[in-house]
Amino acid sequence: MKLKGLVSIILIITLIVSIGCKGEENVKNENVLVYGSNDYTSINPALYEHGEINLLLFNGLTSHDKDNNIVPSLAEKWEYDKENLTYTFYLRNDVKWHDGKAFTSEDVKFTYETILNPEVGSEIVSNYIDIDEIQIIDNNTLKIVLKNENVALLDYLTVGILPKHIWEGQDITTSEFNRNPIGTGPYKFSNWDEGQSITLIKNEEYFKSDPKIDKIIFKIVDDTKARVVQLKSGELDLAQVTPKDIDTFKGNNEFVIDVMKTSDYRGIMYNFNYPLFKENRELPNALSYAVNRKEIVDNILLGYGEVAYSPLQMGKYNNPDIEKFDYNPNKTKELLEDAGWKIGNDGIYEKDGTKLSFELVSMEGDQERLDISNFLSQELKKVGVDVKVVVNANIDWKNQGAFLVGWGSPFDPDNHTYKVFTTNGGDNFNAYSNSKIDKLLTEARHIDVFEERLKYYKEFQEEMTKDMPYTFLAYIDAIYIAKSNIKGISTETILGHHGVGIFWNVEEWELE
Repeated sequence: MKLKGLVSIILIITLIVSIGCKGEENVKNENVLVYGSNDYTSINPALYEHGEINLLLFNGLTSHDKDNNIVPSLAEKWEYDKENLTYTFYLRNDVKWHDGKAFTSEDVKFTYETILNPEVGSEIVSNYIDIDEIQIIDNNTLKIVLKNENVALLDYLTVGILPKHIWEGQDITTSEFNRNPIGTGPYKFSNWDEGQSITLIKNEEYFKSDPKIDKIIFKIVDDTKARVVQLKSGELDLAQVTPKDIDTFKGNNEFVIDVMKTSDYRGIMYNFNYPLFKENRELPNALSYAVNRKEIVDNILLGYGEVAYSPLQMGKYNNPDIEKFDYNPNKTKELLEDAGWKIGNDGIYEKDGTKLSFELVSMEGDQERLDISNFLSQELKKVGVDVKVVVNANIDWKNQGAFLVGWGSPFDPDNHTYKVFTTNGGDNFNAYSNSKIDKLLTEARHIDVFEERLKYYKEFQEEMTKDMPYTFLAYIDAIYIAKSNIKGISTETILGHHGVGIFWNVEEWELE
């Protein structure tokens, strides 16, 4: 009896060990990529454009290829009736939402009407204001009728489509679905550990192809220095870092250094709600001569970037003949004094009892922006301007003096010009208003002849130099450190602001 009992115990133990080993084997066989990400409060492409994660979870009617050309995505094809300003889109019939429901034209109509709803307050609404009507033909066909021709529309239709059956009747700004997103993309939402990570698992029914990586974890590591530490320790497989971090990984075969061109520029965004800049519109132009941009590129970016003088500098619509505000501190002083500013006993300019002093806000966790901001403070002090650098996690657009801004787009020139620099643009955060620029940017989005559009955009850039909204500083290369076993990352693609876009072909990535 004792022997039988012993045998039984041995069999049970053997079975448990066997099951345990198989479980371990399954875990080991699971391909997992851990990405060092900024934090999110909500995930919704109809509300917020600052979302690298959107590319994994959602699809638009259109998408961009590696050369940033517009290609089909949820739409198989489209036709354009120029005379009636009408697009007809023919949708794929093999697409399912992550919850298994069929994707239809109703979802498309719902998404665009949600964006256009003034009560929603979408930050991308100005991209779509030329849409007059959306007509459902059938489940897989719809028409978009425009008020005016908008050449950039196909570019903007890359925005992720939302599931109507999930969102209908919900308050889109406060709904729990902003933290439990359902899309059609190559990856599905799995889990959100507040402040720690967002876990995605592959969508095995993805209509384009079967993703090769099983799980992607967006690990929240806002601080760039912490990302370096976690890459080296093996906690991260992929992360964007600063130029100063590159040397840490050089000569290490475990990592690949991917340096990618971007349309991502930095600038001093002057707030025209702020009394100093509201009442002294000469300041942005005058201060733009006071900054040695080459020093920023050489000493802060360590050569990984280039001097900026325009928001359209990285594309074919650039105007290279405009005033570039080359470093000339004497010019700054001359312009200030012509406007009535006088040097005080403390070496700071003043006028009518007002000191030429303001705060420059830099985003928390971004060491590169902080380094640029501190350099600017030193540069401007040399010409009699007192600039205090402030680091904030949350931005008070209305009340701050100035902000170290980052913008740019590798796509249509309307992107991040119309909505940033027109008076009522959705991303015009500094109350900039110039009626000539409003007219030029409006005309430019309504013309589909390249030569004519080019003329408008060149004139826009020229006009801007007379009334600067920002002091443009530098375009910044995006530097990603990747474990050497990650294959498929495209280094040829021009990335957008903040280096967004690296995941454009994520379903093709694999871990070796």
